[in-house]
Amino acid sequence: MTTNYVEVEGGRVAYSVDGKGPLVLCVPGMGDLRTSYRFLAPALVQRGFRVACMDLPGHGESSDGFAAYDDVNLGKAILAVIEALGGPAIVVGNSMAAGAAVWASVEAPTTINGLALLGPFVRDPLVNWVSRAAMTALLVKPWGPAAWRSYFKKSFPSAPPADLNSHIADIKSSMERGEHWRSFVKTTRTTHRPAEERIARVTVPTLVVMGSKDQDWPDPRMEAQWVVEQTDGRLVMVDGAGHYPMAEFPDVVSPAVGDFIAEVTGNA
Repeated sequence: MTTNYVEVEGGRVAYSVDGKGPLVLCVPGMGDLRTSYRFLAPALVQRGFRVACMDLPGHGESSDGFAAYDDVNLGKAILAVIEALGGPAIVVGNSMAAGAAVWASVEAPTTINGLALLGPFVRDPLVNWVSRAAMTALLVKPWGPAAWRSYFKKSFPSAPPADLNSHIADIKSSMERGEHWRSFVKTTRTTHRPAEERIARVTVPTLVVMGSKDQDWPDPRMEAQWVVEQTDGRLVMVDGAGHYPMAEFPDVVSPAVGDFIAEVTGNA
């Protein structure tokens, strides 16, 4: 699929697009690639949507050199891609991209007409200084890249996709490109306070999808319910899924997200 680029402050962001119909923008989490939507995106295209998938700044085919790798910078990139594609769009955001999507929807409510938040990070988890120091040490080279890949692989606790090893190999290749590893490490240091400060002001329809075994939260259901309460959204818990439910249980997540988007856009 053809890679397109949009120029944003500090660099350029890569995206691909397929299909015809109401616009949907899929945004992966940190340390991942836009191909994390390799199951969801085609399913949405089949249902009559125009689906774009973007790489985060400093990830995949996007450039390095950004002043910041945080929710706000990513939110601005999301809005730039939507503008380039002639929005508005429903944004599907995984992990930190959910926080960026929340920020963007409040800053530009006419540009985003719906949110699907998958394994969302929309506020900072309660982490003590020991755990934070351990994570910092874990990401130091030379062992950092391998440590991240190991952690990523464990995020599919029940039904890892058959191509997971191939996808992880693509992540490895991506992080060896340019300054991508350094960009990723900077991304891990972001705070989600800008999203948390705005989440109660979200006005667009919101779907929250959370895996019951998401290792990034001590109680995934409790976190998901908090997000739902803040956004007046609806919740889909995916039994057995980890942090990437759209890739681990596509047969569950793709119909749920597709039905939500169809309802919001009237494209049933």
